Amino acid sequence: MEIRKLGQQEHQDSRRLYEEVFEEDSASFVDYYYTEKTRDNQIYVVEADGGIRSMLHLNPYRLYVNGSGKDVNYIVAVATQKEYRKRGYMSALLKTSLNDMYQAGESFTFLMPASESIYAPFDFRTVYEQNRRFYRSEDEEAADIVITDAKDEDCRELAGWANQRLAERYQVFAIRDEAYYQRLIREYECEGGSLKIYRRDGQIVDCRGCYPNEDNERPKIMVRIVDVRRMLMALRLRSLTGVCFCVTDPLIRENNRCLVVTGTEFSGVMLMDGKEENSEGTITVAALASLIFGAGSVEDVCREEGVEMSQRMKEELGKWIPLSGICLNEAV
Repeated sequence: MEIRKLGQQEHQDSRRLYEEVFEEDSASFVDYYYTEKTRDNQIYVVEADGGIRSMLHLNPYRLYVNGSGKDVNYIVAVATQKEYRKRGYMSALLKTSLNDMYQAGESFTFLMPASESIYAPFDFRTVYEQNRRFYRSEDEEAADIVITDAKDEDCRELAGWANQRLAERYQVFAIRDEAYYQRLIREYECEGGSLKIYRRDGQIVDCRGCYPNEDNERPKIMVRIVDVRRMLMALRLRSLTGVCFCVTDPLIRENNRCLVVTGTEFSGVMLMDGKEENSEGTITVAALASLIFGAGSVEDVCREEGVEMSQRMKEELGKWIPLSGICLNEAV
């Protein structure tokens, strides 16, 4: 058994496993995925008995996080051939890719789980339910709205409109550019759909997908902190704070450390290495993700296994402003 990252010219070699495991995906979608998305992604595989038996894809996104741009990977297409399951292949791929992402300087990663219980043991936490808005034929009845199918020449304008709108509403979202919307148009088209632009007096006011058979499911998004220090530096504060605590992470050794978090509502977070004898508590990397992304309160995470906090630490962590304004509606 060997774990390795495929070279760009080898990406198509993973298609057979994709089609075998994700048989519900249409041939046209798989064509789209292996034409568009594998052009710039990373594919980790387990090879055994002369073939690819397990894989994990990292699809790159540029995310807006509290006003800054961050390179973040979306974990997708996690798959193992049926005959090779229960051998720890997925676990090995996750550990390898997470540590590589740490070395690359990434703050966190995210995925859409087939089941939350699969990824919770690897310290992923659910932080968002996707909320996609779809075109309805009755939208055409609005007297002052003109709805058209998006074309490549619309993509730059769409990106500018979307980034401004999203930044007004959210703390975390995928930054749009011309290529983002060109890919999204292809994604809808491969399933017989389209991307609709809504205009009022010539100005974009909305953008929605149109699928022949869209469903009302709201897939969940889970995040996993990759670099604790980089993640903490993305936070903003309500007021002056100063606290020393330890973080535990069973998968990324470098995250196991004692930290001093200080700062104000004006300066943001400042970090220093702390001494364990000065620590006011311990928090797991999973509980920290829940707290940072607003999925749990300080009191919630205090009840988790492996978390201990002094009363003062609880009060200081309560001064953190969580990244709860999330919009991550991407499919792949």
